[in-house]
Amino acid sequence: MSESISKDRYRNHTSVAMFVLLGLANEKDLQLILFLVFLVIYLVTLISNLGLIILIRVNSHLHTPMYFFLSYLSFVDICYTTSISPRMLSDFFKDGKTISFFSCATQYFVIAWMGLSECCLLATMAYDRYIAIGKPLHYSAIMNPNLCCKMVTAALGSGFISSLVETVPCINLYYCGPNIIRHFFCDLPQIVSLSCSDTFLCQSIIFLVALLIGFGSMLFILLSYSFIAASILKISSAKGSLKAFNTCASHLAVVTLFYGTALSVYMRPTSNHSKNQDKILSVFYVNVIPMLNPLIYSLRNKEIKEALKRLMKRATFLSQ
Repeated sequence: MSESISKDRYRNHTSVAMFVLLGLANEKDLQLILFLVFLVIYLVTLISNLGLIILIRVNSHLHTPMYFFLSYLSFVDICYTTSISPRMLSDFFKDGKTISFFSCATQYFVIAWMGLSECCLLATMAYDRYIAIGKPLHYSAIMNPNLCCKMVTAALGSGFISSLVETVPCINLYYCGPNIIRHFFCDLPQIVSLSCSDTFLCQSIIFLVALLIGFGSMLFILLSYSFIAASILKISSAKGSLKAFNTCASHLAVVTLFYGTALSVYMRPTSNHSKNQDKILSVFYVNVIPMLNPLIYSLRNKEIKEALKRLMKRATFLSQ
């Protein structure tokens, strides 16, 4: 009876079909500058990540578990930034930055899928580094190709299911206005706050997913690195300890950037001031980190540098 009354009450209101994204800036001159900056960032992100994937695929020296996981991390970063950047770039030239309800839900689904998958991939890579340093004699037997494929499938599958569990209940809420999202992309917590329905269940689901996947993967990474640190301390030579640390330094830098920015964005108190700061942090989280990841691995990794040199020599030889 109460359910039918609730539905009748909602029928008396107009359902929201479009959302309005406020974007990053309203000043025309500033929008042009931001467009050029973010276009360069997006192109560098695509080129560097795609280049890293191709380099790993064509170079047999890089056919190891660590680079196998790295290639999928680059793939996730490409999908993640592509789900946001093209629309954000086009919105700089639009007066009305509207997005349909379905497009908004789809955008968030892909963002959450890729973001949660990246959490799981980073945890997988931490486990790989622990086995490489803590159990080097059994590394090849433990991290076999079959297990690596299963781990990547589990990471992407966990992200997909978690995103689905988050998105479906929230898009089934009733939205009767307002329809303004104070962001440059569809972020689920802000969308849910616009609902006219009871959002307790959806907010609980968002919290549980963040707890299980986000904090769960972070705790797994911290646990892996505690074992890695213990294994490094057991190495007698200083040269051996430094070499062991260097094998996971790039991954540690990526993890610090990813989780540090994510926690800054989603664990801040809600206020008008913090919302403006959240936009800046989200820019770094959404646009800059996917660009930095391949650069961090490339600049700090001797094997990737050597593989790139060999590829360039081969390309030069074939062009002659």
